[in-house]
Amino acid sequence: MNSIFKALSDPTRRKIIELLREKDLSAGDISDKFNISKPSISHHLSLLKSSGLIQSERKGQSIIYMLNVTVFQDVVKWFFDVKGGNKHE
Repeated sequence: MNSIFKALSDPTRRKIIELLREKDLSAGDISDKFNISKPSISHHLSLLKSSGLIQSERKGQSIIYMLNVTVFQDVVKWFFDVKGGNKHE
């Protein structure tokens, strides 16, 4: 869970997640949305992937990135559990 919160702490990574919420994208497509270097985008994608928030799949010569919905469901469940104070379960 710590790696997820670390990944979400950066505004660039949050923006990448917002972009991927709309549709799956290649690294180049993602990079085109930012005014930062491709190696920086690659670093952000690597952190998001290692946290489990995104996944990648090779399609031809491209790598396509997509949200890992299961991890988001786990995070939302954790928030509801904390908010609801489910201490007795």
